[in-house]
Formats: sequence, C-alpha cells, structure tokens
Amino acid sequence: MCKRLAIVLLTMAFAIVAAAAQTTPTEGVGTPSVTVLDKQEVQGILGRDVRSTADENMGRIVDVLVDGAGTARAAIIDFGGFLGVGSRKIAVDWKALHFVPAAEKRYGIVLELTRDQVKPAPEYKEGKPIVVLGASGNLETLP
Repeated sequence: MCKRLAIVLLTMAFAIVAAAAQTTPTEGVGTPSVTVLDKQEVQGILGRDVRSTADENMGRIVDVLVDGAGTARAAIIDFGGFLGVGSRKIAVDWKALHFVPAAEKRYGIVLELTRDQVKPAPEYKEGKPIVVLGASGNLETLP
C-alpha cells in the first residue's frame, strides 16, 4: 500500500512539473528586435576624460542624469584636484558636451566651458537639489 501511494504521489509530482514547464507564451508578445552596434560607432562614456575647447583637462564623467522620459539632462564630472585628491563632482548640462570622433582616439568628449568657468560651480551631492552648469556658464536648478 505504501509503495503504491509513493508511486501515485511521485507520478502526480511529475505531472505538475511537466504542466508548469509547458505553459504557452502570452498572446500578443512578439520576439524582441535585435540591433547589432558596431564597436567603432558607439562607446560607453563613464570614466572617460573630458577636455575643454582650449584642451584643458576637465575631469572624468562619473554619472549621467536622465529625466523621467530617459532623456540625458546632465553629466556629473569629477572635476579638479590632483590624482583624485581635492576633486569634487559637478553637474554640467548635457547640451554643453560634444562627442567628437578622433582618428587617434575612439571619441573625444569636449565641454564648451573653461576651467575658470567651471571652478565656481557648486558641488553635486546625491539627494540634494541639483545645480547644473549650462553651456553659457549659467547655473540652472533641475527639478
């Protein structure tokens, strides 16, 4: 009797597992599209150096801020200091950055501001109001 009960329970368990594995796909869900990007056409930008139009070292991009629609609004640049000592994070308007293909580099990132224009910018601190430095050197607060 115990042997028969064990066989029945084991058969039921296999049936449940098999039924769960055979679920049909939800109607209306299609196959996702696939796009292959050429590594020479795209690049990640986090950690990349930023230069001014006067070829001054402006720091490195450490974050990108996007709005609710996913549009890039500002880049956070680790600015100033020497070998990471004395540096601070500042927010610059996304429109103030230009991505320039260069023959010797994959991409050069150029900021339309000079070091002197960026120095007075307030430090970016997560969780605090974000003050963004615009291409004209003006400060703007993001909502």
